[in-house]
Amino acid sequence: MATSGVKLLGVPPSPFVNRVQISLNLKSVDYELIPENPHCKSELLLKYNPVNKKIPVLVHDDKPICESLIIVQYIDDTWTSSSPSILPSDPHDRAIARFWASYIDDKWFPLLKQLQDAEGEEAKAATVGKITEGVVLLEEAFAKCSKGKAFFGGDSIGYVDIALGSCMGWVKAVEKIANFKILDETKTPALCQWAGTFLADKAVKDVILAPEKLIELFMMMQAQQKPASN
Repeated sequence: MATSGVKLLGVPPSPFVNRVQISLNLKSVDYELIPENPHCKSELLLKYNPVNKKIPVLVHDDKPICESLIIVQYIDDTWTSSSPSILPSDPHDRAIARFWASYIDDKWFPLLKQLQDAEGEEAKAATVGKITEGVVLLEEAFAKCSKGKAFFGGDSIGYVDIALGSCMGWVKAVEKIANFKILDETKTPALCQWAGTFLADKAVKDVILAPEKLIELFMMMQAQQKPASN
């Protein structure tokens, strides 16, 4: 179902913006993407998100919604006539999906940045260990949530798929930068297969940037952050 009056403030390299894009694509909602530099707050961003002052922001009929997972839930609740449903209908399954999405945001995904910032081999090894432990937990969660189907959401992309899948571009980029396999076919075969299926989906494939592009952007940001030499 196409609709008007939907705007999204953000930039494609952000996995959190990608979540909203994927959700809108799943619901066949037309939207306008308004580029918003997260490091240079525009008046529009400050108007629509004066509290956190960050992307993404979904603006629907001039009413803003902030925080990526909250936006995903809003999209699912608003465009109910468009299938598939993103969140499970069963209350227990919904609670479990929200739990794992929170785990990804609060515990696991931040480890990728910690790995990039880690100084010394010991610190890097400790972070790699935590990332690996987290991936094993997510492999187990996939087995339970998917119930033998292709996605965490079953037959179609769901809430946890969007939460984790939006990170896959940066996961692949970090693998190349750190020379370390995050998704390992020997340890997490189901997640490896899931990642390929997710990234190939028509709602996703034109949203997630290639790891090479993300690495290029990462290197540019690193160069900009270096202090100028005298």
